[in-house]
Amino acid sequence: MQYVLYGDQIIKRDQASIDMEDRGYNFGDGIYEVVYIYGGKPFSMEEHFKRFAESAAKLEMKLPYTLETIIDLTVKLIDANKIHNGIVYIQMTRGASPRNHLFDRESSCLITGFARKMDPPVQAQENGVKTYLTEDIRWLRCDIKSLNLLGNTMAKRKAADHGCHEALQHREGTCTEGSSSNLFIIKNGTLYTHPATNLILNGITRQHILTIANEENVDVTEQAFTTDDLLEADEVFISSTTMEIAPVIAVTGDKKGTYPIGPITRFLQKKLKEKINQPTVLN
Repeated sequence: MQYVLYGDQIIKRDQASIDMEDRGYNFGDGIYEVVYIYGGKPFSMEEHFKRFAESAAKLEMKLPYTLETIIDLTVKLIDANKIHNGIVYIQMTRGASPRNHLFDRESSCLITGFARKMDPPVQAQENGVKTYLTEDIRWLRCDIKSLNLLGNTMAKRKAADHGCHEALQHREGTCTEGSSSNLFIIKNGTLYTHPATNLILNGITRQHILTIANEENVDVTEQAFTTDDLLEADEVFISSTTMEIAPVIAVTGDKKGTYPIGPITRFLQKKLKEKINQPTVLN
């Protein structure tokens, strides 16, 4: 039996229901986080929920509980579902109210969540992935981890239809990120990634990679780069909570190119794995 989080209660999934006028259902008016679980322990829980609170503040949503309580409920949800390797998904909407575009800042927000078994994508990490380059059609607040993901899902669908694992997005030739990942290129030993502006999500794994690169004396430049820069890169990889680091071996779509799985990508993969396996960073 699967258990879910509903408010501050862990209940059986078939006991949960969502109001038809929940603003998350009607407007996508809400936020979420996904945390990966390794060996029964969530990785970077505190960092994820710090971002959760930041997203809530940007949307003028009030947390119904303290972050400590939300984290405690998330741990209980993981335990109830006996997750060894997998994900826990926590969502908050502005709650139910008569359908109206104008939101109430004093709305009672609703937190829900589920946990699911999922093994790390070893094959993608080892062998790399193919990607599809397409125009970034998303809204201009990609820094908020909101439920408004239609642009992302449309890009992901287009990539899959072309036999690719991920969509890489660009705004008039300036690369931003993947549909569900951050994008990195390596040129002449320097690691490049789009700065953490409103045009990308500042991924938790992205932050770990930048920290590792700085600790290990890998040159890092947080700077926007073009689709031409992407094609001329020595190495390319994407990162996310569920993917960790996956090398990009090919891009098609608006531009076409292929890449080797290079030494810096492999080095960062190794160091990220070491960080994941350190008990001190399992929150």
